[in-house]
Amino acid sequence: MPDDTPLVPVTVPNGRPLALDFPGLRVGTAEYAEGPTGCTVLHFPRPAACVMDIRGGAPGIIGGYDWVDAICFAGGSVYGLEAAAGVSDAILQVRQHRTGWDSLATVSGAIIYDFAGRTNAVYPDKRLGRAAFEAAREGQFPIGACGAGRSASVGKLPNTGRFTSEPGGQGGAFLALGALRFAVFTVVNSMGVILDETGRVALGMKERRTGVRSTLREILDRHPELATVRPARGNTTLTAVVVNIRLDRQELRQLARQVHAAMARVIRPFHTEYDGDVLFALSTEAVAAPEMSRMAIGEYCADLACEAVWSLLGDRTRHPGAVGA
Repeated sequence: MPDDTPLVPVTVPNGRPLALDFPGLRVGTAEYAEGPTGCTVLHFPRPAACVMDIRGGAPGIIGGYDWVDAICFAGGSVYGLEAAAGVSDAILQVRQHRTGWDSLATVSGAIIYDFAGRTNAVYPDKRLGRAAFEAAREGQFPIGACGAGRSASVGKLPNTGRFTSEPGGQGGAFLALGALRFAVFTVVNSMGVILDETGRVALGMKERRTGVRSTLREILDRHPELATVRPARGNTTLTAVVVNIRLDRQELRQLARQVHAAMARVIRPFHTEYDGDVLFALSTEAVAAPEMSRMAIGEYCADLACEAVWSLLGDRTRHPGAVGA
């Protein structure tokens, strides 16, 4: 697409809203329909403590700060990292261009490769990042093919002609226990398939001829010759785990590991050399909860991470015992 083509940010998401009662967390999305592509911003008016857990062979990140004003997820592969600069610039303006050390904007982020299946080079730029920040509000997170997940896809086994991927997107889950708050947001653009609660494939690696979905292992069992196929890079699952419980850095780091590992329950395979999986674990530090074990916090968040992925499937995954049901 020519550089002079006008692009118009769309900040009213078309996804299903997930209600959030999480003070100190604002969510905004912005998209270019001309892509289509987009970005998703988590804004913390009071900086949140943050650690990253990076797995897989092809991550794309920016920032990596111990304390963040915002997290920016974006499409556009490495070019989409520019969106985080737009968020930083918007915060600079909110702070009336103060440049003292304590006023500097700290924005971390990560990107997915979402150029597959489209014929243009439109990516989330500085303007789109700014638009997402300015649209951020408390109370809701949009689920579906919107924001950074606008052109995401899952379950990819290219170069065979037999199987096709399916649309992914961004998902979320939220839990309140008294004054405690837990939330997980994820953008699923994985090489692996999404498994439902029974372990069956719900999205991805769909056989063109029969419509049957399979795991990679099932496909290899039926077609061992495909073990030589090397999938294309450009797959990523981006996740943010947000709590309001005061945690030290080691506790946050362990939370990130526990939750990221748990997501292998619902994405298979996960963390491959063809994925650039990144998880941010964040705390707004609003509440002290010394009586709750850190393992229990991790378990709540691990289940929420699976729920966040399942939210992309709609009501097909709901059952009476599900978190947030």
